[in-house]
Amino acid sequence: MRRAFDLLLAVAAAVTIAFLVLPLVALFLRVPPGELIAQLGSEAAVDALLVSLKTSAIAHVVILLVGTPAAYLLALRRFRGRDLCVALIELPLVLPPAVAGIGLLAAFGRRGLLGDELELLGISLPFTQIAVILAIIFVASPFYVRQAIAAFEALDPEVLDAARTLGASPPRVFVRVAIPMAWAGLSVGSALAWARGLGEFGATIMFAGSLPGVTQTLPLAIYAELDRDFPTALALGGFLVAVSVALLLIVRLLPGWTSSPSIRPFRFARSSSESTSA
Repeated sequence: MRRAFDLLLAVAAAVTIAFLVLPLVALFLRVPPGELIAQLGSEAAVDALLVSLKTSAIAHVVILLVGTPAAYLLALRRFRGRDLCVALIELPLVLPPAVAGIGLLAAFGRRGLLGDELELLGISLPFTQIAVILAIIFVASPFYVRQAIAAFEALDPEVLDAARTLGASPPRVFVRVAIPMAWAGLSVGSALAWARGLGEFGATIMFAGSLPGVTQTLPLAIYAELDRDFPTALALGGFLVAVSVALLLIVRLLPGWTSSPSIRPFRFARSSSESTSA
């Protein structure tokens, strides 16, 4: 009976892995690798790559700069409405991409909630690279913030209290103690958020459109090239698969980075009495 159950588990695992891996393998078997690489040099591929790298990099910097202190607050402070705030941050994770796109358009479009105010300032967001950046931030930031909250919650509170007792200011504790100690978790969240932002499609096409060289990112270029130049679409898809695999390997290796001597939490200077006794 046990052998039969073990066999059933093995078959289930094999079917699951085969189903998930087969479409990815097909990307590289349909067209020779040399031709895939050559297609990445096409004008459509280069333009989409540049747009994706630019917009995802800017969006990611914003996510890190704003999301890190926000996660620190939500992880270490207990206040009324805290659970609601965390739930609202996680909400984009379960929203359909089309809802995210139409929501951004309803908020920042010319006829949107803030449309009149933006128009008075001479700002038009839809169908611009700023719209791409906002779409990426909206869908990718929860991946980082939620992971960052978990990373900060796992810190030893006694270490943070010791830093404050020894005279470290709250900003210094945050920058020199909390972030280095939570580095592995923050890095995992950062990698996941960047991968999600690089692959964003639904919200971007609805809020920013698919203008070649302006708002057409790599996923949008794949969609545009499906009927026009299938090898280029395959090449772009293969490139995104390669990036995803690289990020996955980085995430898997990150826990080992914390043991590296180059990444150490902030150490406090010993007092003169401790030095004398030593």
